[in-house]
Amino acid sequence: MNDKHRGACFCGAVEIEVTGAPEGMGYCHCRSCRSWSAGPVNAFTLWKPDAVRVTRGAQNVATFIGAPSSERQYCSRCGGHLMTVHPGFGLVDVYAATIPSLPFKPGVHVNYAETVLPMRDGLPKLKDFPRELGGSGEVMAE
Repeated sequence: MNDKHRGACFCGAVEIEVTGAPEGMGYCHCRSCRSWSAGPVNAFTLWKPDAVRVTRGAQNVATFIGAPSSERQYCSRCGGHLMTVHPGFGLVDVYAATIPSLPFKPGVHVNYAETVLPMRDGLPKLKDFPRELGGSGEVMAE
């Protein structure tokens, strides 16, 4: 895997770069992510904060904090979504669509108890979050 990937917001005013390999990839089914992404599921890639860098347009990055666990960042010019900082997890979710050159290889579904789009793909379906991230770690049936 190439160790640097670049992406941008919808209008290109904000550019980001991720370095190395993500800590994990998967799908989030929670109502908050669905509403934010305007889709039935959110494809995430999780990174250590020092692996994510805004390389252009930092002055255009705005933040919306709807919950202390999710600092959602977007471009103030076009509204294009960029990433969510999860301070309690020590991770940054850079939306898979934001970094198109990164091969998306999901490994898990989180918050599957809230799904509106059941997916039969053989991946683990966690009721909420993994135990190491403060969730129950409970696996649900497909």
